[in-house]
Amino acid sequence: MLVPLYALRLSLITSTLTLGIALVLCTPLAYLLARYRFLGKRIVDTLVDLPMVLPPTVAGVALPVAFGRRGLLGDPLDAAGIRLAFTTTAVVAVQIFVSAPFLVRSLKASFEAVDTVYEQVSATLGVSPLRTFWRISLRLSRPALLGGAVLCWMRALSELGATLIFAGNFEGRTQTMPLAILTAFESQQGLSGAIALSVILLAVAGLLLIVLRIALRNSGMGNIRP
Repeated sequence: MLVPLYALRLSLITSTLTLGIALVLCTPLAYLLARYRFLGKRIVDTLVDLPMVLPPTVAGVALPVAFGRRGLLGDPLDAAGIRLAFTTTAVVAVQIFVSAPFLVRSLKASFEAVDTVYEQVSATLGVSPLRTFWRISLRLSRPALLGGAVLCWMRALSELGATLIFAGNFEGRTQTMPLAILTAFESQQGLSGAIALSVILLAVAGLLLIVLRIALRNSGMGNIRP
Protein backbone atom coordinates (compact mmCIF):
# COMPACT_ATOMS: atom_id res chain seq x y z
CA MET A 1 0.00 0.00 0.00
CA LEU A 2 1.31 3.44 -0.93
CA VAL A 3 1.11 5.92 1.91
CA PRO A 4 -0.80 9.04 0.78
CA LEU A 5 1.89 11.52 1.75
CA TYR A 6 -0.18 14.31 0.24
CA ALA A 7 -2.85 13.74 2.92
CA LEU A 8 -0.28 13.76 5.72
CA ARG A 9 1.36 16.88 4.32
CA LEU A 10 -1.99 18.66 3.98
CA SER A 11 -2.94 17.70 7.54
CA LEU A 12 0.33 19.00 8.95
CA ILE A 13 0.19 22.24 6.96
CA THR A 14 -3.45 23.05 7.70
CA SER A 15 -3.33 22.10 11.38
CA THR A 16 -0.14 24.11 11.93
CA LEU A 17 -1.63 27.09 10.11
CA THR A 18 -4.76 26.69 12.24
CA LEU A 19 -2.68 26.74 15.40
CA GLY A 20 -0.86 29.89 14.31
CA ILE A 21 -4.11 31.71 13.56
CA ALA A 22 -5.65 30.47 16.81
CA LEU A 23 -2.70 31.74 18.86
CA VAL A 24 -3.01 35.20 17.32
CA LEU A 25 -6.78 35.45 17.72
CA CYS A 26 -7.51 33.41 20.83
CA THR A 27 -4.79 34.67 23.18
CA PRO A 28 -6.16 38.23 23.40
CA LEU A 29 -9.73 36.88 23.46
CA ALA A 30 -8.92 34.61 26.41
CA TYR A 31 -7.29 37.52 28.27
CA LEU A 32 -10.29 39.74 27.55
CA LEU A 33 -12.70 37.13 28.92
CA ALA A 34 -10.52 36.54 31.98
CA ARG A 35 -9.82 40.14 32.95
CA TYR A 36 -12.65 42.41 31.76
CA ARG A 37 -16.40 42.77 32.09
CA PHE A 38 -18.29 43.97 29.04
CA LEU A 39 -21.72 43.85 27.51
CA GLY A 40 -22.39 40.50 25.89
CA LYS A 41 -19.58 38.68 27.71
CA ARG A 42 -21.82 35.72 28.56
CA ILE A 43 -22.88 35.45 24.94
CA VAL A 44 -19.25 35.42 23.77
CA ASP A 45 -18.42 32.85 26.45
CA THR A 46 -21.26 30.64 25.24
CA LEU A 47 -20.25 31.00 21.60
CA VAL A 48 -16.71 29.92 22.49
CA ASP A 49 -18.02 26.75 24.13
CA LEU A 50 -20.54 25.95 21.39
CA PRO A 51 -18.16 24.28 18.89
CA MET A 52 -16.90 21.98 21.68
CA VAL A 53 -20.36 20.47 22.26
CA LEU A 54 -21.72 20.50 18.72
CA PRO A 55 -21.68 17.17 16.86
CA PRO A 56 -19.20 17.39 13.95
CA THR A 57 -21.95 16.94 11.38
CA VAL A 58 -23.90 19.87 12.84
CA ALA A 59 -20.77 22.02 12.71
CA GLY A 60 -20.26 20.91 9.12
CA VAL A 61 -23.79 21.99 8.20
CA ALA A 62 -23.55 25.28 10.11
CA LEU A 63 -20.48 26.45 8.19
CA PRO A 64 -22.04 26.19 4.70
CA VAL A 65 -25.16 27.90 6.02
CA ALA A 66 -23.00 30.81 7.13
CA PHE A 67 -20.20 30.88 4.54
CA GLY A 68 -21.46 28.83 1.58
CA ARG A 69 -22.31 30.45 -1.76
CA ARG A 70 -25.98 30.45 -0.77
CA GLY A 71 -25.27 31.07 2.90
CA LEU A 72 -25.86 34.13 5.03
CA LEU A 73 -22.49 35.65 4.07
CA GLY A 74 -22.32 34.02 0.66
CA ASP A 75 -23.11 37.10 -1.42
CA PRO A 76 -20.58 39.45 0.26
CA LEU A 77 -17.88 36.79 0.07
CA ASP A 78 -18.69 36.03 -3.57
CA ALA A 79 -18.59 39.75 -4.40
CA ALA A 80 -15.13 39.91 -2.86
CA GLY A 81 -14.04 36.91 -4.91
CA ILE A 82 -13.74 34.67 -1.86
CA ARG A 83 -14.92 31.07 -2.08
CA LEU A 84 -14.53 28.87 0.96
CA ALA A 85 -16.56 25.72 0.40
CA PHE A 86 -14.64 22.72 -0.99
CA THR A 87 -11.26 24.45 -0.86
CA THR A 88 -8.14 24.07 1.26
CA THR A 89 -9.15 27.31 2.97
CA ALA A 90 -12.36 25.58 4.04
CA VAL A 91 -10.26 22.90 5.75
CA VAL A 92 -8.48 25.56 7.80
CA ALA A 93 -11.76 27.33 8.57
CA VAL A 94 -13.29 24.12 9.89
CA GLN A 95 -10.23 23.33 11.97
CA ILE A 96 -10.23 26.79 13.53
CA PHE A 97 -13.92 26.51 14.32
CA VAL A 98 -13.62 23.19 16.15
CA SER A 99 -10.18 23.55 17.76
CA ALA A 100 -9.75 27.19 18.80
CA PRO A 101 -12.11 26.89 21.81
CA PHE A 102 -9.69 24.45 23.47
CA LEU A 103 -6.96 27.09 23.40
CA VAL A 104 -9.31 29.82 24.63
CA ARG A 105 -10.52 27.74 27.57
CA SER A 106 -7.02 26.69 28.61
CA LEU A 107 -5.64 30.22 28.49
CA LYS A 108 -8.67 31.83 30.11
CA ALA A 109 -8.41 29.57 33.17
CA SER A 110 -4.69 30.30 33.43
CA PHE A 111 -5.09 34.08 33.11
CA GLU A 112 -7.74 33.99 35.83
CA ALA A 113 -5.29 32.18 38.09
CA VAL A 114 -2.58 34.82 37.64
CA ASP A 115 -2.61 37.26 40.57
CA THR A 116 -3.49 40.73 39.30
CA VAL A 117 -1.06 42.20 41.83
CA TYR A 118 1.81 41.47 39.45
CA GLU A 119 0.11 43.42 36.68
CA GLN A 120 -0.75 46.30 39.03
CA VAL A 121 2.84 46.58 40.24
CA SER A 122 4.05 46.57 36.65
CA ALA A 123 1.62 49.39 35.83
CA THR A 124 2.84 51.49 38.76
CA LEU A 125 6.39 51.14 37.42
CA GLY A 126 5.29 52.71 34.16
CA VAL A 127 5.35 49.54 32.05
CA SER A 128 2.88 49.59 29.17
CA PRO A 129 -0.13 47.23 29.31
CA LEU A 130 1.08 45.36 26.22
CA ARG A 131 4.54 44.79 27.65
CA THR A 132 3.02 43.79 31.00
CA PHE A 133 0.87 41.25 29.23
CA TRP A 134 3.82 39.87 27.26
CA ARG A 135 6.37 39.84 30.09
CA ILE A 136 4.15 38.82 33.02
CA SER A 137 0.66 37.51 32.24
CA LEU A 138 1.60 35.41 29.22
CA ARG A 139 4.87 34.19 30.73
CA LEU A 140 3.12 32.98 33.90
CA SER A 141 0.55 31.25 31.70
CA ARG A 142 3.15 29.46 29.57
CA PRO A 143 2.26 25.91 30.71
CA ALA A 144 -1.41 26.53 29.85
CA LEU A 145 -0.36 28.09 26.55
CA LEU A 146 1.65 25.01 25.61
CA GLY A 147 -1.06 22.65 26.81
CA GLY A 148 -3.82 24.55 25.04
CA ALA A 149 -1.74 24.76 21.89
CA VAL A 150 -1.22 21.02 21.71
CA LEU A 151 -4.93 20.39 22.34
CA CYS A 152 -5.80 22.84 19.59
CA TRP A 153 -3.27 21.29 17.21
CA MET A 154 -4.41 17.75 17.93
CA ARG A 155 -8.09 18.60 17.52
CA ALA A 156 -7.35 20.25 14.20
CA LEU A 157 -5.26 17.29 13.08
CA SER A 158 -8.01 14.79 13.91
CA GLU A 159 -10.98 16.73 12.49
CA LEU A 160 -13.17 14.63 10.18
CA GLY A 161 -16.94 15.14 10.08
CA ALA A 162 -17.23 18.89 9.57
CA THR A 163 -14.34 18.85 7.09
CA LEU A 164 -16.06 16.19 5.00
CA ILE A 165 -19.26 18.25 4.76
CA PHE A 166 -17.84 21.74 4.25
CA ALA A 167 -14.56 21.04 2.43
CA GLY A 168 -15.23 17.69 0.80
CA ASN A 169 -12.83 14.82 0.25
CA PHE A 170 -10.71 15.76 -2.75
CA GLU A 171 -7.25 14.25 -3.10
CA GLY A 172 -4.47 16.79 -2.94
CA ARG A 173 -6.84 19.63 -2.05
CA THR A 174 -9.01 18.85 0.94
CA GLN A 175 -8.29 15.22 1.81
CA THR A 176 -6.58 15.24 5.22
CA MET A 177 -5.30 12.13 7.00
CA PRO A 178 -8.60 11.37 8.80
CA LEU A 179 -10.38 11.56 5.45
CA ALA A 180 -7.70 9.39 3.85
CA ILE A 181 -8.28 6.82 6.60
CA LEU A 182 -12.01 6.88 5.90
CA THR A 183 -11.39 6.53 2.17
CA ALA A 184 -9.01 3.60 2.70
CA PHE A 185 -11.54 1.87 4.94
CA GLU A 186 -14.24 2.18 2.28
CA SER A 187 -11.95 1.05 -0.56
CA GLN A 188 -10.55 -2.35 -1.47
CA GLN A 189 -7.79 -1.86 1.08
CA GLY A 190 -10.43 -2.09 3.79
CA LEU A 191 -9.44 -2.35 7.43
CA SER A 192 -5.75 -3.06 6.78
CA GLY A 193 -5.30 0.17 4.84
CA ALA A 194 -7.17 2.19 7.45
CA ILE A 195 -5.06 0.67 10.24
CA ALA A 196 -1.80 1.52 8.43
CA LEU A 197 -2.80 5.16 8.02
CA SER A 198 -4.08 5.30 11.59
CA VAL A 199 -0.70 4.12 12.87
CA ILE A 200 1.01 6.93 10.95
CA LEU A 201 -1.35 9.52 12.41
CA LEU A 202 -0.90 8.03 15.88
CA ALA A 203 2.88 8.25 15.52
CA VAL A 204 2.66 11.92 14.58
CA ALA A 205 0.40 12.61 17.57
CA GLY A 206 2.76 10.76 19.90
CA LEU A 207 5.73 12.72 18.60
CA LEU A 208 3.90 15.96 19.30
CA LEU A 209 3.24 14.95 22.91
CA ILE A 210 6.91 14.07 23.39
CA VAL A 211 7.93 17.48 22.02
CA LEU A 212 5.52 19.14 24.46
CA ARG A 213 7.01 17.32 27.45
CA ILE A 214 10.53 18.28 26.36
CA ALA A 215 9.46 21.91 25.97
CA LEU A 216 7.95 21.94 29.46
CA ARG A 217 11.02 20.33 31.00
CA ASN A 218 13.43 22.71 29.27
CA SER A 219 11.39 25.68 30.47
CA GLY A 220 11.71 24.50 34.05
CA MET A 221 8.04 23.57 34.26
CA GLY A 222 8.23 19.85 33.74
CA ASN A 223 6.23 19.17 36.90
CA ILE A 224 3.37 21.42 35.86
CA ARG A 225 0.49 19.74 34.10
CA PRO A 226 -1.00 21.74 31.23
